[in-house]
Amino acid sequence: MIRITRGEFITLLGGAAAAWPLAARAQQAALPVIGFLDSRAADAMTSRLGAFRQGLKELGFAEGENVSVVYRWAENRVDRLPELADDLVRRQATVIVTTGGPTTALAAKTATTTIPIVFLVGEDPVRLGLVGSLARPSGNLTGINLLTNELEAKRLELFHQLVPRAVRVAVLVNPADARNTKTTLQEVGAAARSIGLQVQVLRASTPREIEEAFAAVGQDRPDALFVGSAAFLNIRRVQLVQLASYHRLPVTFSLREAAEAGGLMSYGPSIEDAYRQWAAYAGRILKGTKPADLPVVQASKFEFVINLTTARMLGLAVPDRVLVTADEVIE
Repeated sequence: MIRITRGEFITLLGGAAAAWPLAARAQQAALPVIGFLDSRAADAMTSRLGAFRQGLKELGFAEGENVSVVYRWAENRVDRLPELADDLVRRQATVIVTTGGPTTALAAKTATTTIPIVFLVGEDPVRLGLVGSLARPSGNLTGINLLTNELEAKRLELFHQLVPRAVRVAVLVNPADARNTKTTLQEVGAAARSIGLQVQVLRASTPREIEEAFAAVGQDRPDALFVGSAAFLNIRRVQLVQLASYHRLPVTFSLREAAEAGGLMSYGPSIEDAYRQWAAYAGRILKGTKPADLPVVQASKFEFVINLTTARMLGLAVPDRVLVTADEVIE
């Protein structure tokens, strides 16, 4: 029989207690890591993050339990994206997910050619240079195309049905997102000419510049406002709705969250559905699927939402033929 003294027993017990946190930390460090890269700030992203986590859950992953998520927010400073992407690479993320515009995905692509990347963008990823093919992405990237830019012409047509007396439409774009701005102005410009509308371009890439853009609205008095689908403008929807309301200006957005906040209408992809799909692709990669074996998903669920309360406040009579085409009418 081996005998130990009371002091020796306490020493052994203390050593075991000290080793336990190390073992726990080692177990936690062994969790696969999702690097989450976004050009925006974390505020106003609650519902989207909820959809992202739900998508992971559907694949059997729970944040903090069997997967770790490292968030990197650029706070609307796109110049920080390369640095943040490099940081996720240094942290040896298992997969990097990108949202908040194509610039985010391009920063991640530049940072690594080996770590899988799952992007969420609003325009053709082949044209952006992210993948060579939708069906066979090749390389280390795949993801979701929301098709928001491709839907801009259709959104303007629906908007015109709601405000048929509008002749001059202001189009708000984010100049910091040059690719999105170019595509938006091309799509909206062509659609406006086809239905006889005049376009006034407004530019804003900061909250203060949004205020300045609306000061111009107060002077020039356009008949309606078309907000481009840039990530920054979507996240500033509350500010935009409040200013549009102050100027009694009908306004359209690409995402339903803005119509829920008081915008006249929205038409575009279901963002929560897209975030679930996006997370599910990340989950499949965590389970071993290669990005090259996952075709780029094109958004297939679109929502036309009318805020009838806002329409009444603006004195607009929405035709029944338009109401019946809406997926949701907010009263």
